[in-house]
Amino acid sequence: MMVLIYAPSLLGQQKQKKYDFAFNIDLGFDNILFFQEAAYQDQLQWYPSVYAKPKFNINWNESKSNITFEGFVRADINGDSRTHWDVRELYYQYYKNNFDFSIGLKKIFWGKTEGVHLVDVINQVDFLEGADGEEKLGQPMLQLSYSSKLGTFTGFALPYTRQIVFGNEAGRPRTPSIITADKVTFESEMDEWQPTFALRWAHFIGDADIGLHYFYGNAREPLILFSPQGEFSLQYPVVHQVGIDYQHIVKNVLFKIESIYRSGNFDDIFAITGGVEYTFGNINKKGLDIGVLAEYVYDNRGVNIFSSLNNDVFVATRLAFNNVTGIEILYGVFQDISKSTMLMRLEGSTRIGENFKITATGQGFFKVDETELVYLFRKDSFFELACIRYF
Repeated sequence: MMVLIYAPSLLGQQKQKKYDFAFNIDLGFDNILFFQEAAYQDQLQWYPSVYAKPKFNINWNESKSNITFEGFVRADINGDSRTHWDVRELYYQYYKNNFDFSIGLKKIFWGKTEGVHLVDVINQVDFLEGADGEEKLGQPMLQLSYSSKLGTFTGFALPYTRQIVFGNEAGRPRTPSIITADKVTFESEMDEWQPTFALRWAHFIGDADIGLHYFYGNAREPLILFSPQGEFSLQYPVVHQVGIDYQHIVKNVLFKIESIYRSGNFDDIFAITGGVEYTFGNINKKGLDIGVLAEYVYDNRGVNIFSSLNNDVFVATRLAFNNVTGIEILYGVFQDISKSTMLMRLEGSTRIGENFKITATGQGFFKVDETELVYLFRKDSFFELACIRYF
C-alpha cells in the first residue's frame, strides 16, 4: 500500500513527498506434544497456543530513511507457561553513501554453521520460544556501518542487557526449581545498564565469506554458579570476547567454521565448531536438492553448559524440493563423543496456497548422561506442529 502526502513548499507551490508504507501480520496456531510424562510437578504434555507477528515498514527520502517494526505475542490456551510478548525490532535507519546508521531495537545475526552459532552474541535468547536458542529478543542499540572495498566495518553500542526468561512451574523444558529474579545477578555494579560494545568486520574475498568481531560488556550467556547444597544460580559476567566466522564455497561444497575466545573473572572459555556441507543438486532433474553435512563442536566448559554441546559431532541432511509448495526438511543428530548423550533435531515447512504455511519442529533427548545439565530436560522430547496464516 502506498500513501502520498502533499505539503506546500516555501515558494507556496505544492511539492510531492512520497512515503512507502507496508504492513502485514502473521497469525499462527501452534501445538506442542511432549512424548513422555513430565519430570517435574505441574508440567503438562500438550501445549496449544496462538501467536501473532505484526510487521510494518515506512520509508521515505528515496528509501534512504526508514522505520521498521516487528512485534511478537504468544498466548497459551491451557495456561500461561509460554504467554509473553516482545518487540523484536523497532528502529530508525538512515543510509548515506557508504554509511548505514540505526537506532532502536534490532535483531542481529552472525554465524555460518548449522548445529550451533557460537559467534551470535548480540541478542538474548528467547528461551520461551525454544531451548535451541534460535529465537532471539530485540536488543536496544546504536549501530553504525561503513562499507568499502576492504569490507564492512560495524560498531555497536548496546546500553541495556536483557535477561533470559525461563517461565513458570508449568513450563517445559525447565529446571527442577524455578529460576526466579533473586537467583540471577550481574557481576557489574551497573547490572543491566553496564555499557556494552561490539565491533565487527565482514568481507567477501572471492568465494570466501569471513567475519571477525570483538565484544565487551555483559555476556548474553550467564555463568552457572553452584551452591554447597547443589542448587545453582545464574550470573551475567563482564567479558571480553573475540571471534571468527568463515565460510568458503567450492562448487557444491561449503566449508564452515566459527570460534570464540571469552575472558573475564572466570576460567577463560574457548569454543570452536566447524564442518562441511555438500549438496547434490537437482536430483533426477526434478528440482530436488539433497544436502548432507557434518560438523564438530568443542567447548572447554565441559558439562557446565546448558546445551551439553562440548565434544559433539552433528550430522544432518537437508532436503529442498524446490516445488510449488516449497517443501524443506532438515533432520540432524548430535552425538557426544565421550558420553552416551544424543540429541535430535527436526525442522520442516511447506506452503499451502499463497497465504498458509505449515511448519514442523522436533527435539529429542536420548541416553542423556546424568553428569550433563541437559539431563534436567531428559523427558522433554517433543513434536511441534504450527499452521500460519499470512495477511
